[in-house]
Amino acid sequence: MRYFILLLFISNLSYSQSNFTLDQIKSYPFPNELTGSSEKSRIAWAFDEEGKRNVYVAEGPSFIARRLTSYMDDTGQELSSVSISSDGNWIVYIRGGDFGSNWDDELPVNPTFNPDPPKVQIWSIPFSGGDPIMIDEGINPVISPLSDQIAYIKEGQIWVSSIDGEGESKKLFHSRGRNGSHSWSPDGSKIAFVSYRGDRSFIGVYKDEKNNIKWINPSFDRDTSPRWSPDGNQIVYIRQPGAAGEPDSILGARHVPWKLMKSDINTMVSEELWEAPKTIRGSYPRTQGGANLHWAHKRIVFLSYHDGWQHLYSIPESGGEPTLLTPGKFMCEYIKLSPDKKSLVFTANTGNDEYDIDRRHIVKVSVDKSDMKVLTNGIGLEWTPLITGDLNNVAFISATSTRPPLPSVLNLNNNKIKLLSEDRIPNDFPSDKMVIPTQIKFKSTDGIEVYATKFEKKDNKKNKPAVIYIHGGPPRQMLLGWHYSSYYSNAYALNQYLANKGFVVISVNYRLGIGYGFEFHNPVDGGTKGASEYRDVKAAGLWLNQQNNIDKDRIYVYGGSYGGYLTAMALGRDSDLFSGGVDIHGVHDRTLYGYLNSINYEKAPDYDLARETAWKSSPIADIDTWKSPVLIIHADDDRNVYFKQSTDLVQRLRKKKVYMETMVIVDDTHHFMMFENQMKVNKSTADFLIRLAEGNIN
Repeated sequence: MRYFILLLFISNLSYSQSNFTLDQIKSYPFPNELTGSSEKSRIAWAFDEEGKRNVYVAEGPSFIARRLTSYMDDTGQELSSVSISSDGNWIVYIRGGDFGSNWDDELPVNPTFNPDPPKVQIWSIPFSGGDPIMIDEGINPVISPLSDQIAYIKEGQIWVSSIDGEGESKKLFHSRGRNGSHSWSPDGSKIAFVSYRGDRSFIGVYKDEKNNIKWINPSFDRDTSPRWSPDGNQIVYIRQPGAAGEPDSILGARHVPWKLMKSDINTMVSEELWEAPKTIRGSYPRTQGGANLHWAHKRIVFLSYHDGWQHLYSIPESGGEPTLLTPGKFMCEYIKLSPDKKSLVFTANTGNDEYDIDRRHIVKVSVDKSDMKVLTNGIGLEWTPLITGDLNNVAFISATSTRPPLPSVLNLNNNKIKLLSEDRIPNDFPSDKMVIPTQIKFKSTDGIEVYATKFEKKDNKKNKPAVIYIHGGPPRQMLLGWHYSSYYSNAYALNQYLANKGFVVISVNYRLGIGYGFEFHNPVDGGTKGASEYRDVKAAGLWLNQQNNIDKDRIYVYGGSYGGYLTAMALGRDSDLFSGGVDIHGVHDRTLYGYLNSINYEKAPDYDLARETAWKSSPIADIDTWKSPVLIIHADDDRNVYFKQSTDLVQRLRKKKVYMETMVIVDDTHHFMMFENQMKVNKSTADFLIRLAEGNIN
């Protein structure tokens, strides 16, 4: 067999008049980082337009969008942590870094190979317009409620600067550990923060240089997420046990305890408000925002998974039994407290349509009673809501199955929705040529019901090639339309392109993913404990194999990150079912991480069995049965999956003489921060699958 290195491969595809190009489907702008003023009807967001990332703003009641910054080159520099001051007069953001990473997210990214590498910097700019002001190098900027200062993290310490850049930035204090999760008191006079110290973490309160730091109820535990009371005299926070003690079993499931604590910062008296049920479901939630703790109007609001779904609860300020605010079989995420602290808006996969479990809609609920209302019913998708400072509007991002995401505003008085920046969608964007994905369900190989979305052209053709797309994460859910993550929005575009080229595309929502309840999200034998999620991928392949219009010899697979891991597993375990695939920065050896790579004398009682199970849950354990061709892609500044994972796989496949093509992206990250690099990956992925389908790869 043969292989070659694929460096700058640009696909050479044939097109009919009814088709569209990858350049066309990838020309959409992607909005994120939506934020709003707590006092005025002003909002801001970041727009990524083919790698040109800028801040946009709009103001009610007209909400006419305008670009505020002028970064007009694709240099791979992310815009993140976008925020707007309470008075609405200032926008603050970070430029640089890769803040979706597992490590080193605050380090510079330099995919243009600039001899003078870019820095990760905090900037501010007036809402009214003007030149951006460089505040300092740093991360996690938090604007004072007085709208005059920014607190941020630099070298593990908390610094402060004026929002207009006047005067010198200064370090507020020096404290051991790594400090962060900082929040201003309501009157702007104090800052609460978390000091992370390995096996434990403490919550501190800093007032000024004349007063010593107050440590709030320090213990042998991990305290996080400090939230101020409206009067600034108390703090509520989350307490979890310290990261130590006798090693527990690795395999199987166990409860991860957590509780809500409240402390008075004047008397230093602390009390427990609520403890999560000591059940598996009652474990600390591992979905977006964790416990999503808020101090609302006379209530403490939090998210818990203990009834089997990610739901919102509230308790009185003094403690007591929790009130379930959001009953039903759906999940809550991207939760925002209203400026008056009396209601919440959030994203949920619920509504009045039977397929809404695979969508997202905006929901509003009071903080003290279960009066939730879905504000955006329909076949579209909506996410990341916020209530504007005048309480008259809900701003969010919306999309459909054919219209890419755009900022949107719902007027709460007349229930009319306005789309913002429609003019940013190019005229030749192929909305009219895209397919409408449909929901399908099938049984996994062990009987679990699995959801998936199917992309297929209605052309009545037979013997079609098919490809299974496997998302990463794994706590993700692919939807019946454009996705709220830029990474999976890109995958959605590529799936549309492959369907347009004649493939039947199945995007499988395998177990370990979100949106279908606790047990589906947390299988006892998933991941390193047995990779039961692979059964769902195989089941998708078997489902395709049984369809009359599918060529059984042309079923392929592709995915990135955890999707790359499952792609490699599919090709290794079931080459007779999957005839080839594309593995994008996948994990291939599950024994190299954390407790499975322990050098401690004392080990978990099932350590050896757990390590063996992790090995058997690794694609490289099935190299001997791997026969199908593969394209392997990895960027070498990956901060989510070690590049060595692909280096190792490549050497093993070379030895087995498996047909292989490879692509290395130098100095970019897991998220392909440079648009040009993302397009190289997309075009190479599509080209490889097309050549497989056309029989041009042996």
